[in-house]
Amino acid sequence: MTSTDASFLTDFVTMSSFGATANSGVDRQAATAADGQTRDWFVGLLISNGFTVDIDPIGNIFGLLEMVPGAPYVLLGSHLDSQPLAGRFDGAYGVLAAAHAAIRTRDRFVAEGTTPTFNLAVVDWFNEEGCRFKPSMMGSGVFTGLLDLAKVLATKDAQGVTVAEALHAINGVGTFSPPPLAAYSEIHIEQGRGMDDAGTTIGLVSSTWSARKYEIVVRGEQSHSGATRMKDRRDAVLGAAKVIVAVNDLLKNFEEEAVHSSISELYVAPNSPVTVAREVRFLIDIRARESSLLAQAYAHLQDAIALIEAECRVTVEEVGASIWESGPFLESGIELSRSSAETLGFTHDRVLTLAGHDATNMKEIVPTVMLFVPSGADGISHNEREFTTDADLVSGLTVFTDVVTRLALGELPESHLALK
Repeated sequence: MTSTDASFLTDFVTMSSFGATANSGVDRQAATAADGQTRDWFVGLLISNGFTVDIDPIGNIFGLLEMVPGAPYVLLGSHLDSQPLAGRFDGAYGVLAAAHAAIRTRDRFVAEGTTPTFNLAVVDWFNEEGCRFKPSMMGSGVFTGLLDLAKVLATKDAQGVTVAEALHAINGVGTFSPPPLAAYSEIHIEQGRGMDDAGTTIGLVSSTWSARKYEIVVRGEQSHSGATRMKDRRDAVLGAAKVIVAVNDLLKNFEEEAVHSSISELYVAPNSPVTVAREVRFLIDIRARESSLLAQAYAHLQDAIALIEAECRVTVEEVGASIWESGPFLESGIELSRSSAETLGFTHDRVLTLAGHDATNMKEIVPTVMLFVPSGADGISHNEREFTTDADLVSGLTVFTDVVTRLALGELPESHLALK
C-alpha cells in the first residue's frame, strides 16, 4: 500500500467519525449538525490541499483546482449526507475519492510538467438521500434544472423546518455559480451483491433503472373504534394496509427482479387509541429496469387502488411524485473506464445501477462516467452493516484516479463540446 493510499484511508476513518453510530455506521441527515460538521471538515481538507472552495444557493460545496485559466472543468463527486442509522460508505466514499483523485491528478501534472485540457473540481451534493427533505438528489436536481430552487428552499421537514432555514443553521448557503463543465464522474459503492458474488472489482455503470417515488394519502372518516358498526367504518388504516399489500403483489405480474417496490414513511391521523383513523400518508417507491415496465407496474397499481377505494370506502390520492427514467451512460465513457481498469489489472464488468445517484441527474446535461466498487455484507446498504473492504476502496480510487486523469486530458470525445 502506498503512502497516498494510507492517507486516503486515514481520511476515510476521520470522515466516518462525524455522526458515528454505535454499530460502525453514521447518521448525518441533510443539514443536521452532524452533516454540517462533516461538511466543515471536508472544506478544510480541500482548502489545505490548494482548492478554492465555495457554496452555491442550494448548499452544494464545490472545490476548484484551476490548472488551465479559463478552461472548463471536469467535475467529480457524490454526497456526504446519509440515511438514519446508515452505513459510512454510501456517497461519502465517492466525495473523498473525488478529492484524493483530483489531488493525485494535479500533483502528477505538476511533477510531469503536463498542461491538461480541462481543470478539475469536486462537489458534495446537498441532500442526495432525501430522507429529511424530499425529494432525493435535491442538490444535483437544482443544479441541473430538474428542480426549482425557490420551491426546494421552501420545502419543510417533518418538524416544519425549511431547507433554507436548515442550510443557514450550518452556514451552508452561498452564491457561487459554477463555471462551464466538460464532464462529470462519480464513484460509488454498488449497494448490492452482484459484483461481490461475481468477484468483480470495478463496475462500469452502463445504465440506470427507472423509478417512480410518490406520496399517497388515504382518507377515510375518524370514528369510535368500539362503538362504530363495522359496516359503517371508513378506516384509512385498513385502506392503507391493502394498498401496501398491493404494492408488493404487483411484482407477481413481472419476471423476478425486473421490478422492485417498497413502502416508507407512514403517518397516521389521529394515531390515537379507541379511534378509527381518518388519514394515512406514506411513500411508495417503484423501480424497474426499463421505463416501459415502470409504466406497466404503475397501471397495475392504479387498478388495484380503484378496487380498494370501493371495498374500504376510502379515497386514495397521489399528492406528489418524483420520477426518473431509465437510460444509458456514454459508451465512450464506459470504454474509457474499461481501458483504465484493464490497464491497471483489475477485474471489471458492465453493471446497472438500481439505486439513484447524482450521476443520474448529471448525465442529462453533461458527459458522465460512473464507476462502482463492491459492497460486501450481502450487499446491504442504508444500514450500519454496510461494508466495503479497504482493498476495494483503494482499488476503486486507483482506477478512478486514472479515469479522472484521462478526463482532464480530454480523452473523452464528448467533453470537447465544452470547448466550442
